Amino acid sequence: MAMDSNCPFSEEAKYALKWPIYKAVPRWWKDHKLKELLPFARVRVVEIYVWASGVRYEPKYCNTRRTLAKIITFISVIDDMYDVYATLDELQLFTDAIQRWDVSCIEKLPNYMKGLYETIIEVYEEIEQDICKDNNTPFAFDYAKEALKSLCKAYLMEATWFNQGYIPTMEEYMKVSITSAAYYVITSISFLTLGNNVASKQVYEWAQTDPILLRSTGVIGRILNDMASHKFEQERGHVASAVECYMKEYGVSEEEAIIELEKEVGTAWKDVTEDYTKSSLKFPNVILECVLNVARLSDFFYKEVDGYTFADAEIKHFIDLMLTHPVPI
Repeated sequence: MAMDSNCPFSEEAKYALKWPIYKAVPRWWKDHKLKELLPFARVRVVEIYVWASGVRYEPKYCNTRRTLAKIITFISVIDDMYDVYATLDELQLFTDAIQRWDVSCIEKLPNYMKGLYETIIEVYEEIEQDICKDNNTPFAFDYAKEALKSLCKAYLMEATWFNQGYIPTMEEYMKVSITSAAYYVITSISFLTLGNNVASKQVYEWAQTDPILLRSTGVIGRILNDMASHKFEQERGHVASAVECYMKEYGVSEEEAIIELEKEVGTAWKDVTEDYTKSSLKFPNVILECVLNVARLSDFFYKEVDGYTFADAEIKHFIDLMLTHPVPI
């Protein structure tokens, strides 16, 4: 089992997670020597499992959790690569390779990116073979692939802003950063694993219109993440967050910016609730709950601190309760 020795959870939690994590965080991470190639990356095994479980916790959705765990691992590693490690020229090469989606692109990449790129292609091909073809859902795979392409383009734009020292307006920032919050990728994979008897073509057509439910979930996740992590990220060097963008555009203090951003989160939650209710007349609840649960996970991990990077005592206690002390039936 690939377990970080610094993982901030009890040995009991590690033991309880051993079997599902062995399945959820695949052997390829070790086989491809990605830990050695990508030493900068956060691979938070317990937190990844909680994210995957939080989207769909029911026993019958074990395949959804396993697949999500792989994809969330990629998201975390790619995010760190764009944020703190690669040069802008290297990131352009990686982004171009993702857009082309062709393993032959690997020769143009720096050595440390090659294994990551190859593994991404392999895992998505496995998803296509094991899930999409069995369910006759090529449109589902195309949607999931495009979501990852959009994510990398958003990451590249943020890296460009950082390298230029540019602080965008809130409108500019949110247009890009809602995508870079990665929730479109997570929901696309969640839908895909449910099969076409649940996630019909109409579901994907709806998702491609960027409905209020999806967009507002992205707003919640992005702003909560930024408020929780912006101080640490600005200290290490990072693109301006929603906090810095709001401060600059409106000439207010950090405290005032956070108050206003909290109001935006509150408005987004109202929009989520309203659009969930309307959409439930058209689509299965299991589809809508995938989106709603992502918003709930954002609230859990980022309400007070960046609980993915720095789990505080409350988060650690909650996860220990959830994973090692099940409620008796």
